[in-house]
Amino acid sequence: MSALRLPSEYGYVVLTGVSSIFMVMYLAVQVGKARKKFKVYYPKMYDDDQPVFNCYQRAHQNTLEMYSPFLMGLFVGGLRHPCISTVAGIVWIISRFVYAFGYYTGDPKKRMRGSFGHGASIVLILCTVSTAVQLLLG
Repeated sequence: MSALRLPSEYGYVVLTGVSSIFMVMYLAVQVGKARKKFKVYYPKMYDDDQPVFNCYQRAHQNTLEMYSPFLMGLFVGGLRHPCISTVAGIVWIISRFVYAFGYYTGDPKKRMRGSFGHGASIVLILCTVSTAVQLLLG
């Protein structure tokens, strides 16, 4: 069994992961601001009378739903493909902002502007599978 040595470029992967934390925090703050603006108080997650608030909440919730797979792909794929994973990670983070800003308009169809992040997710999956295969083959 050989030890896995982290490439020096893995630091970029880590910094991309840290950047994603700030993106998630930003989206959470936006939901908090929307709660005040639209007077949707806890414990309500959504409000039938405030569809724009629901768009803010949904943008954040969907990002959280995709966050664990993103992190796994970033950190595992980055073990063998740090530069590719970093670029894909940055693209994914940018796409989540574009997705949220489109959703914030109140027209849910505009969230699709951020759909380019799916391509970044596919790249991260491929990097992760490649890392797994390389580890298995020694």
